[in-house]
Amino acid sequence: MSLPPLPESAIEIDAFAADWRAAVRLSGEALVRSGAAKSGYADEMIRMIEDHGPYVVIAPGLALAHARPGPQVIANGLSVVTLKEPVRFGHAHNDPVRVVLGLAISEAGAHLAAVAAVANIFNDSSAINELAAATSPAEVQRIMGVNPS
Repeated sequence: MSLPPLPESAIEIDAFAADWRAAVRLSGEALVRSGAAKSGYADEMIRMIEDHGPYVVIAPGLALAHARPGPQVIANGLSVVTLKEPVRFGHAHNDPVRVVLGLAISEAGAHLAAVAAVANIFNDSSAINELAAATSPAEVQRIMGVNPS
């Protein structure tokens, strides 16, 4: 599976979040703006982290927030939120987080493939710093290697 769509409406640069819940909520709101999720999806993502811990912090400075496919997902989508001030998720090694990706996948079978496709971008460890420093949605799209569809 290739990456889900990442339209400009799903990108927020230099945002402020008081804590990890607010940061995840921003990524969920970006998915809503792009038409990929309903407003309750952010709550689902937060609940997953509350239930399972900070497993979404997949690399130093990077969180990949997501929840299971369900009625809150409208279509496959990706969001990128860069934070003005990093937040702590409680991860032993990868805190604090400066970039929060939101992932909404509508079919259960495609969920793991989508997570893997997103994770592959960060095989190049400089991608996180590049995203954190991005100043425009077009720059974020370039770093993520997606078309602005």
